[in-house]
Amino acid sequence: MDIEIKKKRFRLTGKQWIYAAVVAAVAAILAITIYGNRSSVMRIDKESVMTGSVIAGEFNDYIRIVGQVQPINTLQLSPEEGGIVEQIYLEEGATVKKGEPIVKLRNSNLDLEILNAEANLAEKQNFLRNTQVTMEQDKLNNRTEKLQLEMEERQKKRTYEQYQRLYKEDLVSKEEYLKAQEDYELTVEKRKLVDERLKQDDLYRNIQITQLEDDLENMRRSLAMIRERRDKLTVCAPIDGELGMLDVEQGQNISSGQMIGRINVLTGHKIEASIDEHYIDRVVAGLEGRFERQDSTYTLRVKKVYPDVRENKFQTDFEFMGKRPDNIRTGQSYYINLELGEPTQCTMLPRGTFFNETGGTWIFVLDADGNKAYRRSIKIGRQNPQYYEVLEGLNPGEKVILSGYEMFKNCDELILK
Repeated sequence: MDIEIKKKRFRLTGKQWIYAAVVAAVAAILAITIYGNRSSVMRIDKESVMTGSVIAGEFNDYIRIVGQVQPINTLQLSPEEGGIVEQIYLEEGATVKKGEPIVKLRNSNLDLEILNAEANLAEKQNFLRNTQVTMEQDKLNNRTEKLQLEMEERQKKRTYEQYQRLYKEDLVSKEEYLKAQEDYELTVEKRKLVDERLKQDDLYRNIQITQLEDDLENMRRSLAMIRERRDKLTVCAPIDGELGMLDVEQGQNISSGQMIGRINVLTGHKIEASIDEHYIDRVVAGLEGRFERQDSTYTLRVKKVYPDVRENKFQTDFEFMGKRPDNIRTGQSYYINLELGEPTQCTMLPRGTFFNETGGTWIFVLDADGNKAYRRSIKIGRQNPQYYEVLEGLNPGEKVILSGYEMFKNCDELILK
């Protein structure tokens, strides 16, 4: 007998219901995130947007930067000796001549060092004089001793010669003769030894005096150098120029080598500019730039490009080509148009704030009657302060929305009322 098998119904348990609810909620959130904020069509006020036309023309490849006038060269002002600021002779902006005092410092330790050096020098001079006096006395004593030995030698020689004659005549004994001979020969040897000693003493004295005099001369030079250090407590201008910066105060403690100011060389000027790192591969030495000042146009040339990028910018130095403004001053700012390439014919789009949202990848294009705008992908190349170079997606004569897209960046179509 056959038995009927009943199908079992699928039922969710309590935990399974919870898991299913969580999955459904996540899916709903994702759907809202992806599609909920995007409306394919949006109505906007025609007066609330700014439009512009795509044109064909000559694209000038340049960027506008802000340059600041700087001296052609500057020298750092740093004291060779440290000390306390005692007097300030000049203020910032003053014109200085080479050797003109700017700041005077005071250093008590250096003054004490000079006094000690002078005392050591005086002591060394006294020692040298005393040594010379002692040596002269020794020299006189040695000469006296030599004279006495020479006189004794002559006396011994006469006695020896006399005993020699008497001995030949058998008037004195041999012992007396030999004794006179030995006394004479001893006196001769003593005199030779004294002569040798005197030579050695003279040599030693000369060497000692020379060493003492050299030591004394070294101490004099050392004292002179210390006195020169005191003179360097007065910081003077190393060249003619302008005191561009002076950062000292009365009573301030300045260390040796510390930068306290800057002297600007007034033989010429250069212009420094910071440029966005986006252009670092295109800005090279030799590029020309221009700026206008008092109804005149002035030409500059890139002299040096610094490779370091700081805060998304790199530094560039410009030099003047030809004339320069008559009233040029350090610190002035000029708006410079820097040419990056030759002008070319292309399709151009006026600059607008839409670029902040789209990055130049798409734009809203108006239809023929200007009542609707459609989202379109485009490709933008170079840009200057006025136009973008259009590589793909737009044709001359078309109108586009140039103002910001914050409110309708997720739309595909706009209806302008």
